[in-house]
Amino acid sequence: MPKTVQLNSYGGVDQLRIVEVPKPEPGAGEVVVRVIAAGTNPGEIAIREGLLKDVFPKDFPFGQGSDFAGHIESVGAGVTGLAPGDEVLGWSEQRSAQAEYVASSPSRLIPKPPALDWFRAGSLFVVATTAVAAVRAVSLKPGDAVAISGAVGGVGSLAVQLARRTGARVIGIASGESSQFLRSVGVEPVAYGDGLEGRLRALAPGGLDAFIDLFGGGYIELAVTLGVPSGRINTIIDFAGAQNHGAKTDGSAAAGSRETLASVANLVAWGEIVMPLTAIYPFALLRDAYTELARRKTRGKIVLALDPLIEEPIRLPKTTA
Repeated sequence: MPKTVQLNSYGGVDQLRIVEVPKPEPGAGEVVVRVIAAGTNPGEIAIREGLLKDVFPKDFPFGQGSDFAGHIESVGAGVTGLAPGDEVLGWSEQRSAQAEYVASSPSRLIPKPPALDWFRAGSLFVVATTAVAAVRAVSLKPGDAVAISGAVGGVGSLAVQLARRTGARVIGIASGESSQFLRSVGVEPVAYGDGLEGRLRALAPGGLDAFIDLFGGGYIELAVTLGVPSGRINTIIDFAGAQNHGAKTDGSAAAGSRETLASVANLVAWGEIVMPLTAIYPFALLRDAYTELARRKTRGKIVLALDPLIEEPIRLPKTTA
């Protein structure tokens, strides 16, 4: 029987279980996708631990994951334009993407660009839409200076490049070992930690025009201290700080559409922007994947492979453009 991730209670990685379930059948207006790759996202850790139960209430048991890519397995009544064998990527609004088969509306799928590999395709939706929303929220224009925290994470590695495409000067806040990657995509690196305020003032003596916080932990307060207008500060994680200072909180929901996904998918497919991967984990090592993700030290994405031939983690080289 097909396998899927199932949570029976809130908690740590020990609550992640892979169970067998009946193969889904497409209802009217649906398709079933045989999943090849599925993404992991930090927000899923918060959901699993019950930290967002007031925002995303769930009845147990429930699944996990938003991003996936694969082949159309079967098509329900009334579906046109899709056929078994078609290669697609998309997202699950039921957070059930980490499974061998996913039932989906065609409205949440796009054709996979032939030049886009399965692992980037299967982990793209959340980071793509979040990065687009965060950059759009701060209204960048040519000549602006923007700082971005968490600059080499799954969202950050795309956001810094999308910000560069506006003509803005982009300063990426990350660890020192990420400097080479950031420079390779036209971003000025600055190390996080003690003394960051002084380093940012030295890099941008004329001040910052905007700030995108993708990490949390006080960056909104830093942006305010640096004189960035609250309307040009956006965070995807520090909602309390945003409320205190009037900053924006645009994330995936603000740009979640097939059009956004297709636009970023094509940019990645044709090398206009780089999408780094940290590792590809076999589905059976789901808990190990989330243990690594929780350390918040990744460059780009951690992906789950549903291919049974992948039995050990594949560690990707640290990408430079």
